Amino acid sequence: MTLLLVQLSPIALVIILILLLRFPPVKAALAGVLLVIFLWFFDMASPVTFASTEVIVKDTLVMFMSTAGVIIPGLAFVILVERQRVPQAIGHWVNELGWTPPAQVLFIILGLAPLLEAMTGFGVSLIATVPLLMGLFNRQSGMKIALSGMVIMPWGTLGLATLIGALLAHLPPNTLGSHSALVSTPVFICLTGIALWLAGIRTLLPWLALLIISGIFIGVLFSVNLYSGPEVSGVLAGLSITVVGLAIAFMRRGKWAHWPKAAWPYLALLGVVVLSRIIFTLTGWDSSWVLTGAHVSWKPLASPGGALILVSLFMVLKQKGFAGFPWKALYYRGKFSVATIFLFLLLSQIMVNGGFLASTQNLLHTLSGVSLAPVLAVLSGLAGYVTGSNVGGNTLIMPSVSALSDGHGVWLAAIVNSAAGHGALGSLSILSLITGLAAASRQEEHSLIRFAFGLVFLNTLIVAVTGVVIFSVL
Repeated sequence: MTLLLVQLSPIALVIILILLLRFPPVKAALAGVLLVIFLWFFDMASPVTFASTEVIVKDTLVMFMSTAGVIIPGLAFVILVERQRVPQAIGHWVNELGWTPPAQVLFIILGLAPLLEAMTGFGVSLIATVPLLMGLFNRQSGMKIALSGMVIMPWGTLGLATLIGALLAHLPPNTLGSHSALVSTPVFICLTGIALWLAGIRTLLPWLALLIISGIFIGVLFSVNLYSGPEVSGVLAGLSITVVGLAIAFMRRGKWAHWPKAAWPYLALLGVVVLSRIIFTLTGWDSSWVLTGAHVSWKPLASPGGALILVSLFMVLKQKGFAGFPWKALYYRGKFSVATIFLFLLLSQIMVNGGFLASTQNLLHTLSGVSLAPVLAVLSGLAGYVTGSNVGGNTLIMPSVSALSDGHGVWLAAIVNSAAGHGALGSLSILSLITGLAAASRQEEHSLIRFAFGLVFLNTLIVAVTGVVIFSVL
């Protein structure tokens, strides 16, 4: 047991530094990496060899390139749409639809917010939804409803976290994505219900509409994950509810509510992503260039980062040419997040290939699926909350699951992916964005932090119970 605690001490150190001592994630991740290297060289795990070091370097670099290849273009896209005030234009457009409050909530929580967040990530949906919801309801309710709308986290940034989770778990992305959609189903329904309750909706009809709308959302999310992959599943799930909402608005008003002209980059991004998926499915061109590590591989052409780069470059050329590219802003906004992800990936790979997780995996093997599911849900929810990232949560916990191939390992991986994503929903980085957009007072900030932690606790509990039910049936 002493050896187990020593081997897990790098992860414990990261959690303590972030959660209790309020260290920035990049500094906490660096401390974790330094500690795990120190322990490795002092024989606290497997011996240090050239072969294991080579594996660590190769796999870390491949996974980092696959992550940075989406995060950096994604941040560039975010900066460009913010400069053009695109999220504000979308919020104004929704406000002009003339919805009743229940319809507004359902349209935003399961339609607009997932659509925007799945396309770009980084909390961009909040830029549109926070001012809109605070205008529709009181300040506290608006901020809390906006936070509840971050339901799509495991599929944010074009499914990046699920793609990385699949690499770490050695699973096809389609398989992990579709199973995660089923595990997350109760979370989607519950958070939308909380949003309705916060909006003061007590009549029966909106709650029946919630079941119908969430059924469409979940059905599309599961189907697209299964047959296409995580990249566009969150986008199309949100888009399906958006289209349904606009169709209903057309029947009520007799005319279409046209998408705001300023928001053309989102339509362009959607078109490029979907078109590229169709082309690659028909031709297989995405497999013509593959970067391979020891245990993982990455197809750069299939990465959603390519679509983000193309649309971002077109936006720049349409405005001021390449001189208008936000190099400085991109550097300052991306340096810490990119460095943090690299350090978390390095930490996870040293722990996996350095033998630090052997004792943990032996302990997990002694648990049955029914008892293992809630343990992994709690660990993953905490990891997502602490790191503020679904990717960060997956890199900390998913490697321990990859060795548990007992026939149901995919369900365990899905539990980790969903719990980490729904735990990251209430992280301090998300809360700071909401409070900044709302110019929240200290009292409002504390209230939102308590509410966010309650949501993380509830989400983790829901995923844990879902896991127990799944393994009880299997």
